Amino acid sequence: MSEKNDDGKRTARERLAVEREKQKTAEKRRRTLIVAASVVCVLGLATVIGVVAANSGKNKSSGAGPVVAPSGAQGKDSLAIPVGKDGARSTLTVWEDFRCPACQAFEAAYRPTIHELTDSGKLRVEYHLVRLIDGNLGGTGSLRAANAAACAQDAGKFSAYHDVLYQNQPKETEDAYASNARLIELANKVSGLNTPAFQKCVNNGTHDSWVDKSHQAFQAGRFSGTPTVLLNGQNILQDQTMTPQKLKQTVEGANKG
Repeated sequence: MSEKNDDGKRTARERLAVEREKQKTAEKRRRTLIVAASVVCVLGLATVIGVVAANSGKNKSSGAGPVVAPSGAQGKDSLAIPVGKDGARSTLTVWEDFRCPACQAFEAAYRPTIHELTDSGKLRVEYHLVRLIDGNLGGTGSLRAANAAACAQDAGKFSAYHDVLYQNQPKETEDAYASNARLIELANKVSGLNTPAFQKCVNNGTHDSWVDKSHQAFQAGRFSGTPTVLLNGQNILQDQTMTPQKLKQTVEGANKG
């Protein structure tokens, strides 16, 4: 009997060791995906700067109208769209581009954890929308999608529409989000969003100049690329050990302190 029990214990330990190794491999794969994808979302390389300069005249917003911040925008120059409670002890600052595959990879890995922490009041997120890929590859999808997301914020539907845009993100070389019709179509996936007011806001580019100003702030901040994710001012993606679970533990630890 003792030999059988020992064999059973060894087998259980072996299964546990295998499962732990699988979890480590999965986390490493997610981090690698974010880092690898971010190569195409980096601003700092000289070649990319050249492309940005070459395209800068082609990708200006449709008009040089007044800067109209979306409803509830906060922070300096009202450039941050907040999600979560103002009194949360931890703040996650996210600079993102809806065409950026690295941003999509980050969202896919961290979205459930971020939702859990914001819903529980432990975390506040400040989203800053930029148009980096428009400059790198040409097109206007980054701008159009960011404007549409700001229009969703006007309707109190930013968080849900934000997730829909990443869940339906086209290949970055396919500028599908340059189509206002496509962005309005995706609004049907968010209950109550696709209204005449939302459609008018999208089609008129109501927040185009605001998106441009947000992008200028991103450039002034000399961030290396998107996504740039700061937890209480510290860049969490520079931490090679960062995982959704570690983010959760860090935020919950701050709430206990």
